[in-house]
Amino acid sequence: MSWLFPKIYERYFAKQIYASFGFILFALLALFLFFDILSELGSVNSKYTLPLALLHVLLKAPSRMVEIIPIAGLIGSIYVFAMMASQSEFTIFRVAGLDIKQSLYTLAKISLPIVALTLAISEGLGPYSERLSERIRMEALGSTFSSQFRSGVWLKDQLRDQDGAGPIKAGVRYVNVGSIDQDDQIRQIRMYEFDPNYRLLSIRSAASGRFNNAGIWELNDVSETRFIEKRSGDPLDAVYTAQTKTIPKLSLESQVTPQILNVLLISPEKMSIISLGQFILHLQENKQDAQRHAIAFWKKVVYPFIIFVMLALALPFAFMKVRAGSVGIKVFGGIMLGMSFQLFNTLFSSVGLLGALPALFTAIFPPLIYLLLAIAALKWVARA
Repeated sequence: MSWLFPKIYERYFAKQIYASFGFILFALLALFLFFDILSELGSVNSKYTLPLALLHVLLKAPSRMVEIIPIAGLIGSIYVFAMMASQSEFTIFRVAGLDIKQSLYTLAKISLPIVALTLAISEGLGPYSERLSERIRMEALGSTFSSQFRSGVWLKDQLRDQDGAGPIKAGVRYVNVGSIDQDDQIRQIRMYEFDPNYRLLSIRSAASGRFNNAGIWELNDVSETRFIEKRSGDPLDAVYTAQTKTIPKLSLESQVTPQILNVLLISPEKMSIISLGQFILHLQENKQDAQRHAIAFWKKVVYPFIIFVMLALALPFAFMKVRAGSVGIKVFGGIMLGMSFQLFNTLFSSVGLLGALPALFTAIFPPLIYLLLAIAALKWVARA
């Protein structure tokens, strides 16, 4: 990687930080997985066996790793800089002409491979393994879906013609999915269609369905009840007739795709940027609240900035004199600093959600505050 770190001191910094980062990341990941296993032991039974519980926890490891990486980078870099300060190595670098600006530039380059690793996990491996982990657990425990409702997942869709095709019409369709299999086949489907005045037009239920390559849901064993208004002299006392029919197979155009259903298996914070973007568009088109998903989306976008901020927070520890504290005390201070950032970041996300603050502001405000804190600490220790 000499093309990324052409200078000797840059390669030295990178080698030390990456080695410490890898060790801290492994230790923290093992610790968090141990606690996850303990929390799963209460759900173990004859169907959800201990091996399945262990597999469920291990499949959640990539998502855990993404959460831990900034803290591991902070603790690892603090340890490296504290050791350099205790052995007067960083003092030699400063005498040789290394200033704060060059140090921050070097840390920005060091953060790039960590950012690449994080994006590869959070955008690819993490969401896939998270969905697989949830499905394994739900199938073993007999759960229907990852939902807040016992009846399954409710989605808002756009209305079309009576045969389920054609252009989008004024009105709304509510879709209820009871369960989803690993092959993207859905079961226990119910649909309620309303006109623009929210008068019920039809109720449709199907035993199962599958999304084909043409972008159409193919529903099986469909039972449809359509309500038709008869003419009445009194508009407040309208008369309706109901017509019920059974359809063996029905092709239905819908904006509810397997990708949208799959993102409901995991929390927004563990989804990929692409999945979040698609789901936010779906929510906005159906005039639904997308604040939580928008905050999660922008937090994913600014995540590389957070990793650099964590490394920048560690740099002031390199300027501290040996008498300012031992390496262990500095590492402990780094752990407390990292925990304070995680708590503040999570708290501010909740504040942004409750206060309907702009999603980008909610995502970027905590790391920006800590970056200003790092800059202020660097100016203070540089004058000391």
